[in-house]
Amino acid sequence: MDYLPLGNTGLYVSRFCLGAMTFGEKDQKQSAWIGNEGQEAANRMVATCLDAGINFFDTSNAYGYGTSERMLG
Repeated sequence: MDYLPLGNTGLYVSRFCLGAMTFGEKDQKQSAWIGNEGQEAANRMVATCLDAGINFFDTSNAYGYGTSERMLG
């Protein structure tokens, strides 16, 4: 995995990033473009990314009204 500096922070992040907009709850009312992958699927995706050396994860409090952030940890 290639890593790049994150600005002037001294941190290095992977060139690839996992976007967590697909993390959500099936029964939650939300926009159609927000996913509804459950916690087990999210855990598998994160584990796969970590195994590949990915250390850059994108989330937002707008993704599933904060569900994405909670699921990502």
